Amino acid sequence: MATATDYDLLLAQAEAITAGEPDLIANLSNLSALVYEALDDVNWVGFYLTRAPETLVLGPFQGKVACLRIAFGKGVCGTAATTRETQRVIDVHEFPGHIACDSASNSEVVVPLIVADRVVGVFDLDSPSVGRFSTEDAAGLTRLGRFIETLNWN
Repeated sequence: MATATDYDLLLAQAEAITAGEPDLIANLSNLSALVYEALDDVNWVGFYLTRAPETLVLGPFQGKVACLRIAFGKGVCGTAATTRETQRVIDVHEFPGHIACDSASNSEVVVPLIVADRVVGVFDLDSPSVGRFSTEDAAGLTRLGRFIETLNWN
């Protein structure tokens, strides 16, 4: 489990690797790699982007092959998009309507990304361990999500 200080460092690294780069996909690609390498016990880190009304489409990620499309309101990602709130799920198998893109994933955090009052996507992290993500992890990842919202989404 990462501490608030670890997330301070991760945020500083995220700011450094995206500084001056206007391309969203390049930035999201590097951010998914950064977080995947920085956090222990994660097996998927990436983004789903709103590409159709009420539909998330797979974006840059690190990990195994993933689901391509997720409707708002479906699974943890779709729930985060609909509620506009970070979802921290201790055991995904107990989450109603969980979408099992990788059967090895057992816990998850999803941060909605909101720009100009529109959900532009979600930041998704999976772990093979039940209970991997603490409330401190969820808070740190939400802070990182707020930074990601400041990137060039045009």
